[in-house]
Amino acid sequence: MTAPSDSPATKVMIVDDHPMVAEGIESILESYDDITVVGTLSNGREAVNQIAELAPDVVLMDLNMPEIGGLTATEMLLEMNPDLRVLILSMHDSPEYINTALSHGAMGYVLKDVPTEEIKTAIDAVMQGERYLCTGAAGSLSPADGEGREPLTSREQTVLLQLAQGKSNKQVAIDLNISVRTVETHRKNIKRKLGISSTAGLTRYAMEHGVLQGTGVGL
Repeated sequence: MTAPSDSPATKVMIVDDHPMVAEGIESILESYDDITVVGTLSNGREAVNQIAELAPDVVLMDLNMPEIGGLTATEMLLEMNPDLRVLILSMHDSPEYINTALSHGAMGYVLKDVPTEEIKTAIDAVMQGERYLCTGAAGSLSPADGEGREPLTSREQTVLLQLAQGKSNKQVAIDLNISVRTVETHRKNIKRKLGISSTAGLTRYAMEHGVLQGTGVGL
């Protein structure tokens, strides 16, 4: 498979504490001309420490690792780079694991025993902005909530509360000690997940779902 000459290769970082697994995935991905493996790391702490230097487009993330596990690392990496795509690689196919991973911001979930070409399919899908669940994972997944929406991450819930209070992107950025660009990305993702196009709609959603309870706003 060869990428068009004007299309840069997708940069992938692998985070898994099992060397044989990580090396096997790296070997497979390096066989594709449109993928470059920029790093193979053994835990979430290494990923957080090297994300800026390696600058991947996609992270393949194991769940259970020493020091910093996959879920915490996913949230930390997305806080540093909201445009990052995280694909969870796991042996667990239970709905609890899958829903939890998606709620922490992962764009996809792939079981480690899938055919090797499916990992490439998953990478291509998330690079197109699509959520990807491999066959085994998708078959066991229950709806994210009563309306079948993709859940908000904990950081997105915090940003939603700030926006629902009428704060500007700049004010939210200052309060949360993040960049305005990061706030804008969170805002875009919140609107996409909730199917809401306006700030007034976000405020209404927050009031109807109890997000503003206890804040003194809108009461």
